[in-house]
Amino acid sequence: MNKKILALVSLLLFGLLVYFYFSFRVDSRFIALQVRLPRFLLAFLTGLVLAGIGHSYQIMLNNPLAEPYILGISSGAAFGSILASVLGFFLFMPLFGFAGALFTMVLVWKLAHWGGIFSKTRLLLSGIIIGLFFSALISLVMYLNQDDISSIMNVLMGNLGHIFSNLEWQIFIVILVVSILLMAYLFSLSRQLNILVTGDLVATSLGVDVKKVRKRIFVISSLLTGFTVAYAGIIGFVGLVVPHLVRLLLGGNKTYSMPISALGGAFLLILCDFIAMHIAVIEIPVGTITAFIGCPFFILIMLKK
Repeated sequence: MNKKILALVSLLLFGLLVYFYFSFRVDSRFIALQVRLPRFLLAFLTGLVLAGIGHSYQIMLNNPLAEPYILGISSGAAFGSILASVLGFFLFMPLFGFAGALFTMVLVWKLAHWGGIFSKTRLLLSGIIIGLFFSALISLVMYLNQDDISSIMNVLMGNLGHIFSNLEWQIFIVILVVSILLMAYLFSLSRQLNILVTGDLVATSLGVDVKKVRKRIFVISSLLTGFTVAYAGIIGFVGLVVPHLVRLLLGGNKTYSMPISALGGAFLLILCDFIAMHIAVIEIPVGTITAFIGCPFFILIMLKK
């Protein structure tokens, strides 16, 4: 009964959020369809992907701090997207973003397997170090291309106000559909992910190909992160905060925790974007809002764990 009430309240809150998102300070139907709708879908997709991947990482690595932002994948994707932008290949930013995310994940993966032994702690630390390295490269690109600082800052701080051309809009719709299908595939791996919590040896004895499952999740997550960062920039902590809150609400029930985390991430990012648009006279980057929420949460988890 409690879960049904919780689901009903969640749907009601989401409905209210959607209503205000499309109606608050919107003067015409044109603005609602041409400006707010693409922004809403981008916020929905980004939150969905980041929280879903964060949940998968935390279960797979049995580490409460694992998420694309912490593991450096977002920074690698951002570097690829920024490189495409300064070179003038705007339509290929998602592809460059994916390449940057995948390259980062390969580096982190190799460092985590250094010496032939996989270390979850080394994976996390490697991600932080590689993320800092790509941040330095982005700073160099900013210094060498000062005319493009505004667009680069949009990527670094997270900005959902992307203006879509007709061609970009069509490409984004395709990416949206593909991303939802990939998220569904990640959900199909939930059973194997839950077995990984017991440890690699136990999971192997139960018939799970641990290395193959991890590789699939890392490749898919790199592709999804590259897509979202190319359009929305770096938005941290969504993949950290939401899965924890979902686990607190669901307790030990992990069957549907991944899709609920993904939908919770979409709800949180849409809410943060609504706040970012209206909290001040000028629009605040949504990544700033998520950081204000996520940083204290990160510290709390660190002190507890």
